[in-house]
This record gives sequence, structure tokens and C-alpha cells, in this order.
Amino acid sequence: MRAPAPGSRTAAAVARGGALLAVLVAVGLLPWLSGKDPALAVLRARSAEQEPTAEALGAIRADLGLDAGPGERLGDWAAEVLRGDLGVSWVSGTDVLPSVLAGLGVSLTLMGAALLVALLVGTVLALPVLLGGRATTGTVAAVLASVPEFLLSLGLLIAVGVWLGWLPTSGWAGPEHLVLPALALGVPAGALLGRLVADALPAVLQERWAELWRGAGTGRARITLAALRRVLPALAGQFGLVVVGLTGGAVAVETVFAVPGIGRAALGAATSQDLPLLQACVLALLGLGLLAGAAAGAVRRLMLGPALRESGLALPPPRPSRVPPFVPWALVGVLAGVIGWGLAGDPYAVDVSARLAGPSAAHPLGADALGRDVLARLGHGAAATVGTAAAVTFLSWVTALALGVLPGVAAGFADVANALPPVLIGLLVAAVTGPGTAVAALAVTLGAWPPLAAHAAALTQEVRASGFLVAQRAIGAPAWWVWTRHVLPSVAGPVARHAVLRLPGVALALASLGFLGLGAPPPSPEWGLLLDESADYVERAPVAALAPAAALALLGALAVCLSQASPRRGARRGARAARPVPSVPLLRKVRLRVSRSLAAGTRAA
Repeated sequence: MRAPAPGSRTAAAVARGGALLAVLVAVGLLPWLSGKDPALAVLRARSAEQEPTAEALGAIRADLGLDAGPGERLGDWAAEVLRGDLGVSWVSGTDVLPSVLAGLGVSLTLMGAALLVALLVGTVLALPVLLGGRATTGTVAAVLASVPEFLLSLGLLIAVGVWLGWLPTSGWAGPEHLVLPALALGVPAGALLGRLVADALPAVLQERWAELWRGAGTGRARITLAALRRVLPALAGQFGLVVVGLTGGAVAVETVFAVPGIGRAALGAATSQDLPLLQACVLALLGLGLLAGAAAGAVRRLMLGPALRESGLALPPPRPSRVPPFVPWALVGVLAGVIGWGLAGDPYAVDVSARLAGPSAAHPLGADALGRDVLARLGHGAAATVGTAAAVTFLSWVTALALGVLPGVAAGFADVANALPPVLIGLLVAAVTGPGTAVAALAVTLGAWPPLAAHAAALTQEVRASGFLVAQRAIGAPAWWVWTRHVLPSVAGPVARHAVLRLPGVALALASLGFLGLGAPPPSPEWGLLLDESADYVERAPVAALAPAAALALLGALAVCLSQASPRRGARRGARAARPVPSVPLLRKVRLRVSRSLAAGTRAA
């Protein structure tokens, strides 16, 4: 694999630095971007009964240095951060740094336990391939990887904590409080890692070197270790993204289990508009994400060795098994039936006598705390959840096509965007505009385009290097004509299919933000908000609480089935067919022009 061009590396470095600077500036200017009076927030936090007179507000502004303009205050804030002073909380009036350090210690402990769980789960799921050397279906790993952390948290809380009573459901008082949150974070991450390794290993074990080693009598264990050494460098970046995902998923998990970590502190700061605390939490989470990405890159370079640091190990194409076509159709039928049945009811009708009622003929999935029909709210919420996800997917696709034209720039922006999970972006946007559907959509859009942009950039490089475009340039075709007639059509189709496969994942991300209170406001029937509302009475009405969770799980399973049942061979054939082939008259024109150029050069000589 050829190393990136120096110009591409420079563009990536410039884009990475610019994106990081923009994020830091946005964090530093949060008090002004929010449009709220910082002095008033501090006054309410210090004394709720004191009148907000001009003298009192002026004294607070002078005390905190808020009279300075945004530019001057941004410089002061950056200088204070470099000195280790993160400011004073607007709510509690205490220094922010001790709170952030305490929350960071809890979150790092939780992340360490979750990583251990992820490694154990990934090893178990990849064990059949390690021992047998043959590809497996990977269905279990794919389904587990598609379950969002907050959804698994609710399931573990209900099953293990409430019904069985084996482990505590909230708090942070001992090792037993660490088990359920670590499982909720580690199981999806481990399933993803195990699936990546299991998909890549069979093709590697069929390479020529493995056959020669087996013929020479080398043991299976040594060959397996060498195959892992061959696979892991190319997957190191994905391991880094998993760690970054743990930082974003920890916000929801810490909220469910009432863990006093930095994610829960950031969410509380965003909802209470405690901007100094939110600034410090965002800086800490961003630093963790960037550190995880840098560590993954360093591990990859170390494993490649000095001779291969300028190139990557291109894995052979994976050969995962395909899901039978009837499975996704069955899932679509179940979801469509439930949603259609729910659309026939009124999601806002209140029946006080049916509060927290169980399933019945009048309420097939029970009723919520206000007596509203859960099935009707589930059906009507599908439009808000899946419809918004479709709009977000379209915007991500357009952004990917726009940035994919410049691969270096896309890579630089993607590095910073990958360090900002949608939950963290949602906290930042909510601090400025307040929670809402548009906030959740914007947050997920800002985090959904990097994989699509990477795909578009790779396809653009391939199309630009094709011989046909060389012939087009040789006959004098304008650049805009080449782009609109050949490059864009060849790239837009495959990236659009990729975006469609990510649609259910986008819906799950929107639901997670709604669950955290950063999405649609009540009484909207959005699925994430339904989960948030049902979490308070899960012990009394478990069916009503599990209904939106089951719908999201079915949506995730549908995404997995679509990705595995997609006709890759047909897609490749379609891509080759869609790619223009030079016609015979065009080739004759090219040869004629080249011949004339050579003849002119000969006469001039």
C-alpha cells in the first residue's frame, strides 16, 4: 500500500489543527455563545433569594472578570487552563478542578473494567476462528455490537438488579457497583472487536505464508499468533475508536446507574447551564479521545516496525457469511406491524384509571405513568425517530461527498470528530441552544459523517487514478465535466448504500440523546424519550419500559442483517458497470492526438 503523499499529510495536519482549535475556541466561548447572563446564573447559584439588581450583577461580573469581551476572556480562560485553573462552578460556587479530577478517576476506573470485559468478550467470540481457522456466522457478535450501551444498561438493571436482585442498581460504594456498568460498556465493545478479528482472520490464515508454515510442520498456536500479528496493525485504529466510544457511552451508562463519573457530571452541567464545569468536562473527555487515537496510532506503528512505518498492511477482503434474505424481511414485517398498529391510536390521550397498567386488550403494551397508551406512542414515535434519522443520514451523505473530494482534509477533520462522540457534541450544542430535536440531529450529524467521508475519499482516489480519466484529460475535457459526469456518479452510489446501512445506527444515536434529555422535549413520543420516562417506573411496569427498548433492539438487528445480507458481489458488479468504459472512437481520438504531438515534437527537433 503506497504511503500518502506529502501534500495530503500536510493538509491532514492543517485540518486536524484547525478543527481542534475550533473546538477549543467553541468551548472557551460557551458563556457568550449560550446567550445567558453568566452573572445571573452565578447569583442564582449563590443565593436564590437575592434580587438580581444591577449592583449585585455588576459585583459578580467584576469578581469573575466577565466584563471583558469574548476575545479577551477567551485568552484569559486559555491562560488559566494552562495554569491548571479551570474556574469556579456557577451552581455550587466551588472550584471545578477537584470535581473534574474526582469524576475522571471514577470514569477511568469504569473504562478500565469495561476494557477488560471487552477483551474477554472479544476473545470468546473470536475463539472458534482462532481454534478452527474457519469463518463463523458472527450473528451473535453482530447483534451484541449493535445494542447501544444505554439500552443494555436498562436491560441489566431490570433483569439482574431488579428481578434477580444479585447486584446493586445504582451508586459507587464498592466493587459490586462496578459490575453492571462495566458489562453495559464492555459487552458491545467486545462484540465489535471480536467480530472484526473473526472476520479478518480466516482470509489471513489462507494466505501463502500460512500454507508454507503448515507444510513445514509449524504448530497451530504459532501460526495463529503470527496471523494475529498480521491482523492487529490494520485494526488498531478501530480499537482506538472503541475506546473513544467508551467515553461517549459512559455518559448514558453513568446516568442509568447513578455513577459519579465525569460523563454524568458533564450531563448535569449541560442541563443546569453550569458552563465552567461543562468546559472542564468537555476538555477532559476530548483529551481522552485524542489520547486514545494517538495511542492506537502509536501501537500500529510499533507493530508494523521500522521497515513498514510508511505503509499499511492491507488485509485480504473478509468473507463473512450472509444472513438468509427472509430474516431482514421478517424483522421489517414485525416492526411495520407494530408501528402500523400503534398509528391507529392516540399517543396523547390520557386515561388516569390505566396509569402503569399492564398489557390488556385496550392497551396491548400497557400504559405509562400518565395513562397514555404505550403502543400508540411507540407507533407515532417511529416517525420522529426514524424520520429524523433519515434526514441526518442524508446530511451526512452530502457532507461526506463534499469532503471526500479532499482526502487529506477529510482525514484531519475525521480525527477530531472521532474524538467527539455524539453525546459530547450534544452536550456542547445543548449548552448553547438548549435541548431539542434539532440539537440531537445536529450532534449526530457532526459525528456520523467521518466514516462516510473516508469511504468517499477512498473511492475518489480510485476513480481519479483510473485510465479512463487520464484519457478524458488528454482530449481536453474540463475538470467540472469530468467531476460531474464521471467522478461524482461513481462515488455517490456506493457511499449512498453505505449511508443507508448506517441509518438504524443513527436512529439509535438519536434515541440515546433523547434518553439523556438532550433530544425532543415532552410530551413527544420519540423513542429515546419514552425510555427516559419509563426508567422511573421500570419495577412497576416492566413491559411498558421494555417496549421501546425492544423496538430499538429490532432496529439494530435489522441493521446487522442488512449489512450482512447486502449483495456485495452484485454491488461490485454494479460499480464496475457504472464506471464508464472508454469507447473505441474515444481511444482513436486519444491515439490520434498523441501521434500528432509526437510528430510535432519530431519536426521541431
